Amino acid sequence: MPMWGKRVVALLLVGVLALGVAGCGARAGASNQVTVKAVAASKGKMAATVEVTGALVPARTANVVSKLSGQVTAVKADVGDRVRAGQVLVEIDTKELQAQLQQAEAAVRSVQDQAEQARIGMDSARVAIANAKVALDAAQKYYDRIKALADAGAASQSQLDDAQTKLDQAKNGYEAANKQYEAAQKQYETASGSGLAQAEAAVNIIKVNMSNASITSPITGVVTNRNINPGEMAAPTSPQPLLTIADTSTLKLQGTVGQEAVPLLSTGQKVTVTLDALPGREFTGTVTQVGPVAATTGQRFPVEISLPNPGELKAGMTARAVFKLAAPEGVVVPLAAVRTDNGQDYVFVVKNGTVERRQVVLGLKNDEQVMILKGLQAGEQVAVTNVGVLQDKMAVTVE
Repeated sequence: MPMWGKRVVALLLVGVLALGVAGCGARAGASNQVTVKAVAASKGKMAATVEVTGALVPARTANVVSKLSGQVTAVKADVGDRVRAGQVLVEIDTKELQAQLQQAEAAVRSVQDQAEQARIGMDSARVAIANAKVALDAAQKYYDRIKALADAGAASQSQLDDAQTKLDQAKNGYEAANKQYEAAQKQYETASGSGLAQAEAAVNIIKVNMSNASITSPITGVVTNRNINPGEMAAPTSPQPLLTIADTSTLKLQGTVGQEAVPLLSTGQKVTVTLDALPGREFTGTVTQVGPVAATTGQRFPVEISLPNPGELKAGMTARAVFKLAAPEGVVVPLAAVRTDNGQDYVFVVKNGTVERRQVVLGLKNDEQVMILKGLQAGEQVAVTNVGVLQDKMAVTVE
């Protein structure tokens, strides 16, 4: 073949290969485009079931502790015993306190005796003051008469000096009687006032400590734990309680619910409760608390359900509460349309052959549908298939 002919053939081959590559690229691009099924967001109401599971716990528990340090003489309850509020559970030896009480009561009597002696002294001082006043008045009259005579020259200077001496003595006697009364009065006020109050306060403190020697149950319930025996020492600083009492007349089921269920729950709401240990039985519980603050970073809120105990329920039994909730009308989409990334929920809105990643706020949901509270309008198309491979602004083929 001539040289120019070979060149023409080579050029033709290159052209054919180029067209083939271009055709393959076009078909590859078409095959890489994701095919999705789209569904329109619609207006509707939602009904869903929310379940709370956990172990039953007593409605109340109370630790029995000692306010007094001393040796335990008796323990009157054991694990499993039912006790009532105010029932004596533990007794502590009070011999030392009784001796202290006798001393304190003797001190009170001593202060009372001192007050009585001071009162008698005040009475004696009053009599002495009255007598001294009579003597002072007589001495004053005698001095005035002698002074008048001395001024008239009818009495000597020695007579006037003697009258002055008697007047001074009478004044001193009167002042001494008043000081004696003031001392007796002060002693009486001290003994009958602060002194007696302090002595009586000491007695009262010991009596309170003696009353603390009989330790009672703060609530009605069942003894669940015992950490003390007769002969051992009890003290307020003990690391463990003497006993633990649990009120099992009402049990509680504690768990969490998603944030979407919180607006639909309220205290006083009734709920059906079942127990694994009692199959086929249903009990009615009451919502007693819906936590105002999320318990975890996963937007879970605590909820508490109280359950009256007819007698056969035990703390620790596994229980399950089922809420049948209904939300008002809103925007609803299939659950398959929603994805979650880093705690954020989103859907892919399909429009003009592409998808837009749209962040949304979810409401109530069931096994098939979920309510969209924010981020999506009714009528907008959302992808419900191949959602896991979609990306924002990606071109798609809609079935």
